[in-house]
Amino acid sequence: MRTTSLSAASIAAAACLLAVFTAAAAQPAPTQNYYVYACAESEDEVSLIRFGPGGTEEVKVIQVGSFPAEIEGPHGINISPDGKYWYVSMAHGHSTPYGTVHKYATGSDEWQGDVTLGLFPATLDVSAGTGLMFVVNFNLHGKMEPSTISVVETETMTEVARVPTGVMPHGSRLDPKGRLHYSVNMMDDDLVEVDALQFKVSRRLALSEHGGHAAANGHSGHHSQHHLVSPTWVTTPNSQGKVYIAGNGANKIFEVDLEKWKIERTFSDTHKGPYNVAVTPDGATLVVTYKSADKVGFWDLKTGKEAAAIDTLKAVPHGLVISPDGEYAFVTVEGKGAEPGTVEVFHIPSRKRAGVAEMGKQAGGIAFWKMAP
Repeated sequence: MRTTSLSAASIAAAACLLAVFTAAAAQPAPTQNYYVYACAESEDEVSLIRFGPGGTEEVKVIQVGSFPAEIEGPHGINISPDGKYWYVSMAHGHSTPYGTVHKYATGSDEWQGDVTLGLFPATLDVSAGTGLMFVVNFNLHGKMEPSTISVVETETMTEVARVPTGVMPHGSRLDPKGRLHYSVNMMDDDLVEVDALQFKVSRRLALSEHGGHAAANGHSGHHSQHHLVSPTWVTTPNSQGKVYIAGNGANKIFEVDLEKWKIERTFSDTHKGPYNVAVTPDGATLVVTYKSADKVGFWDLKTGKEAAAIDTLKAVPHGLVISPDGEYAFVTVEGKGAEPGTVEVFHIPSRKRAGVAEMGKQAGGIAFWKMAP
C-alpha cells in the first residue's frame, strides 16, 4: 500500500477516505474483484488497482519508461483484446522530443518491447480484428500544426503507418470490429474517422461552425486563443451506431449518429470542462469526468438529462473506464501539487461512490483488465 507523510493535507485526505469507506459500506458489496491499470504521469508509474469484497487498494506499482533519471510521462494505457498485454504511451519523450509506447504482459507485468512514435503519443486503442494499435500523436511541442495517428504492429512493436489527421488529435477509439478508428482534433474542432484497414481518413465531421484553434479547459496554459469546442474524447461506437464527444472548451457533449454522419443531439447544460466520456454496455448511461468542475456526471441517454453529478474527493478528475458488466465506473483523479492521485470507484446503478484508492501523482490514463473471483 502507498504511504504518505502525516501532514495537514494527508490528515484531511484520511478524513475524506474514512467518509468514503463509511458511505461505501452502505452500498451493495461487489461479489467479485475488478482490476484496473492506471498511470501516474508525474511518477513514471503504472498502478494495478483492485476493487472488490475486500475494498479498494493499490496492489502493485510498476515502474515504466526507459530513463529513471527523467520523467517520461505515462499518459495513455490500454489492454490487448485477448487480455494478455497492456500498452502505455510515454508521452513526453526522453532526451528527444519523440515519445514511445511500451508493451507489458498482464499479470507478471514484464516488459516486452517498445516503439518510438511521434510527438507526445497519447491515447491508444488496439484492434480486435487485426491486432494493430492506433496511437494519436497529440504533439504539445512547439507550434500548433497538423499531427498524425501512428499504426503499430503489436507483435514486433513496429510502426507500419502514420496517418495525418489534424491539430492535437486525442481520444483514440476503434469500433468493435476494428475496421474504423475515431478520434477528435482538439484544435480543429472535428471528429475524424479513419479506415483502419487502408490507413487513411474516410470522413470528417465539424463540431463547430467556426474555424481556427481553441484553448481547452483540460489543457489550458499551453495555447490561449479563443475557446471553441476543443473536443478531448470520443467514445467507442455503441450498438446503436452512436458515439459521444466531450466538448471540453464549449461545455457541451455531442451525440453523433455514425450512419447519418451528423450530430443527433447536443447536451449543452454540462458542468465545466467535460473531458472524458464512456457509455455503459447497455447504452443507457453516459459517464463524464468534468476536469474543471471536479465532478463525475451520469447522463440518462434516453432522456438526455444528467441524473447525477458527484464531487470528486480531490481536484482534477481525468481518466475513465467502465467495467464490462456495466456496474462500476473507475475514475482517475490527478490531485494538485504533491498530492497523491487516486482512483475513485462509482456504482453506476445507484450513482454513488463505492470506493477509493491512492496511487502516484497526477493519475491519468486508466484501462480495465479483468473481473475475477
